[in-house]
Amino acid sequence: MSGARRFCPSGPLRGRVRVPSDKSIMQRALVIGALCDGPVEIVTPVWAGDPLTTAGMIADLGVRVDGLNVGTGPAVIHGAGLRGLRAPDRPLNAGNSGTGMRLLAGVLAGQHGRFVLDGDQSLRRRPMGRVVEPLRAMGVRIAAREGQFAPLTITGGSVTPISYRPPVASAQVKSCVLLAGLYCDGETTVAEPLPTRDHTERMLAAAGVPVRCRDATVSLTGVPALHLDRVAVPGDPSSAAFLAAAALVVEGSEIEIADVGLNPTRLGLFEVIRRMGGRVSWEATSSVGGEPRGVLCAAFSRLGAVCVTAQETTAMIDEVTLLGLLASFAEGDTVIHGVRDLRAKESDRLAAIVRILTALGGHAEADEDTLWVQGRRLRGGRIESHGDHRLALLGAVAGLAAPDGVTVDGFAAAGISFPNFAQTLGSVLSS
Repeated sequence: MSGARRFCPSGPLRGRVRVPSDKSIMQRALVIGALCDGPVEIVTPVWAGDPLTTAGMIADLGVRVDGLNVGTGPAVIHGAGLRGLRAPDRPLNAGNSGTGMRLLAGVLAGQHGRFVLDGDQSLRRRPMGRVVEPLRAMGVRIAAREGQFAPLTITGGSVTPISYRPPVASAQVKSCVLLAGLYCDGETTVAEPLPTRDHTERMLAAAGVPVRCRDATVSLTGVPALHLDRVAVPGDPSSAAFLAAAALVVEGSEIEIADVGLNPTRLGLFEVIRRMGGRVSWEATSSVGGEPRGVLCAAFSRLGAVCVTAQETTAMIDEVTLLGLLASFAEGDTVIHGVRDLRAKESDRLAAIVRILTALGGHAEADEDTLWVQGRRLRGGRIESHGDHRLALLGAVAGLAAPDGVTVDGFAAAGISFPNFAQTLGSVLSS
C-alpha cells in the first residue's frame, strides 16, 4: 500500500506545543465572512483539506479570498453581502467536507439562482436528508439523489421561518437551518434533543445577528446585513486531543498545548478522560469573538474503564475513535453508547475502530449503537486509514505506546485536519 508511515515508541512527550487552528471555526469564518459587507480578516487560519475545499467553493461563488494557503499569515475574505453570492456554471465541489456542504446548503437557500453541491465518493455516501428535510419545510426548492444524498440541487430565493426539532442532535444540521434563517422575515428556532457545538451561533452573534440560546434551543431573527471585521481562530481541540492522548499512554510524558480552543461544547472527551483517572486539565486565559481559549495540559496516567452515555457521546462524536484507543490502555472494559453516527463519517468509523484495535492486538465489539472495548495493551502492527484523517492519527498515537509500533497505510489523510502532525510530534518527543 502507498503512503505508509511507521510510528514507534521513542520516549516520553515533554514540552509546550501548538496545534493547527480549528477547522470547524475556520470553515464557519469562510462561509459567514463571504456573507459580510466588506472584508473580514481571519487571523491564524488553517489551510487543511476541508477549509481549502470550502474556500474553493466560496471563490466559485464570486468571493475573493486573499492569503489562501500562505502559511499561517492572515487571510482576508472580501464579503459579497448577505445575498451577493453568484451561481457558478458548474457544480460546487465540497470534496470530503460534510461541514462545508451542509453550511453552504443553508446559505444558498437564500441566494438567487440555481446551485449544485457535490463531493467525492465518500461524501456522496453520507446522509444529507437531515438538511434536505428542514430546508424543504422552510420553502426551499432542493433536490437530492435518492432523496438524501449528494449532489444537492438548490434553487434559492424565498425562505420562510421554522421551528425545527431535529431527530438527531447535529451541529451541522443546526447550523444549516440557522444560516437559512438569516433570510427569513421572523424568528427561526432549532430545538435539539441534546446540546451540540455552538460555533455558528457565537460567530453570527459577533456579526450582529440577534441570537438567543437556552439549553439546547437556539433562535435567531434575520438581519439586512452582517458585519464582522476579524476572526481569530484558536487551536483545534480535536487535534489537541491526539497529542493529549499520546501523553496519557506514553510513560513519563507531560505536555502543554497552548492557545487551544476551550469552548465548553468541545471538551466532552477531556471530561470523560478525567473520569477514567486521566491527568488532563485546562484553563481559559482569554476569549476572542465569544470563543474561549487557553492552555490544555496532559500527563501519563493509569486509566480505568468507564461507561459513556449517549449524551456524552454526542458532545464528542468526532473523538470517539480516540476514546476507543484510550480504552484499550485502561483497566477493565469500557462501554460507549450512542455511536450510531460513526457509521456515516468519512469512513464507517465504528467498524474501523473494531478492526483497528483487533489488528493491533486489542479486542473490541460493536452493534448498531454501542461500542465495547476491552482493556488490553496493544502490541502493534499495520493498519489502513481508508482516507480518514482521524483513523490515520489514531494509528500514529497507538504506535507511540505499542511495543511493536504501528505502520499506518495512507497516513497522508492526516493532512485533512493536522497537516504537520509528524513535525509537531517530533518537537515534544524525547529520543
